[in-house]
Amino acid sequence: MSDCLFCKIIDGEIPSTKVYEDEFVFAFRDINPQMPSHILVVPKEHIASVAELDSDNSVYAAKCLEAVAKIAKQEGLENGYRVVSNVGEDAGQTVHHLHFHILGGAKMADKMS
Repeated sequence: MSDCLFCKIIDGEIPSTKVYEDEFVFAFRDINPQMPSHILVVPKEHIASVAELDSDNSVYAAKCLEAVAKIAKQEGLENGYRVVSNVGEDAGQTVHHLHFHILGGAKMADKMS
């Protein structure tokens, strides 16, 4: 999509701090980190959110989650991390391109909100 922020980051039109890239996935540091390690993992294919996943495109979500495991190891998150995907405005999704947040590097509260 021509107006999608994450598509522009993937295409190199907007700078980012890349931490991982393969054929299916691009991952970069969040510009407003909520934890010491806060990385966004996005598929290179534009999919608006988890709500749009189906049997034709779910491979992109699987590739993102495979990348999450690699990135967490690369980041040294041995004590744990959280993976989050916001879906829709009520959940706080501000960029409508499927993405997974990797949050870690510090002890988190039990409550997620």
